[in-house]
Amino acid sequence: MAENNSKNQLRQILRYVRIGVISILGLILLFGSFVQIETEEVGVVTQFGKYSRTLEPGLHFKIPIIESVARVAVERQQKQEFGFRTVRAGVESEYSKNGYDDESLMLTGDLNLADVEWVVQYRVKDPYNYLFKVRNPETTLRDVSEAAMRQIVGDRTVNEVITIGRAEIASEAQVLLQKLCDEYSLGLEIDQVVLQDVNPPDPVKAAFNAVNEAQQEKETLINQARSDYNRVIPRARGQAEETINKADGYATARVNNAEGEAARFIALYNEYVRAPEVTKKRIYLETMQRILPKLGNRIITDESGNNILPLLQMQLEQASNPQ
Repeated sequence: MAENNSKNQLRQILRYVRIGVISILGLILLFGSFVQIETEEVGVVTQFGKYSRTLEPGLHFKIPIIESVARVAVERQQKQEFGFRTVRAGVESEYSKNGYDDESLMLTGDLNLADVEWVVQYRVKDPYNYLFKVRNPETTLRDVSEAAMRQIVGDRTVNEVITIGRAEIASEAQVLLQKLCDEYSLGLEIDQVVLQDVNPPDPVKAAFNAVNEAQQEKETLINQARSDYNRVIPRARGQAEETINKADGYATARVNNAEGEAARFIALYNEYVRAPEVTKKRIYLETMQRILPKLGNRIITDESGNNILPLLQMQLEQASNPQ
């Protein structure tokens, strides 16, 4: 009797265990049949590893155990850093260059070295290619980014890389990198390539900075010389033009006066030829009329000097009693 009771209890326990296992499996299957895709993601469904379909954001049903879902952030912008790493992001971010010189040290077209640090910002545009076409898309992107940057930097001089060519290098690198991503079917879209910092290597940085300072000083002196030239030369040209105009005016006046005097002399000569005595007398009177007012008080007498006092007395009376 006791043996039957213990068998019944054992059967009852086994039944409860089966019910519990079945319930747990049912709950697992129930909750495993639904998947929630966030707003910035898409879900890539595979059946035993083979691509099945893509799920948009929201709640979706999937076959438990048979189907699995890989979430891919397609709206989130990601980045890769070269030549440095961000240690702490924030208002005052901290960066580290230790151990990354092999990424940033590059040979330029004029056989100089440049330390180039850059950032690649990208996002996933094709989840299928991203997951199934390339084994490690992130690693591949890093490799092709470094290859593209080295190719572009190798076509330029060190001065272009460090100074005037940075924007052009970043733009060209973005175009080339996007082309490589499309060729390799990475499923990535390159949003931007940013040159974070470009410097000469540390051993020659002081000498390079000295050369840059000398070049800047040279440009400053050239600009100052051009400023002085633009200020002095136009003024000198104006003064020269003014002097030439004055000389031309003076020459014209002298020529006109000479021609007028010559014309007057010729006219006077013609009158003299027609009436010599009258002309001589007229010339004499006109000359005396022009000269006498300039002489002031003068007394002209004969050789004996008679009758001078009455003349002096008359002049004194005229001076004291002006009319």
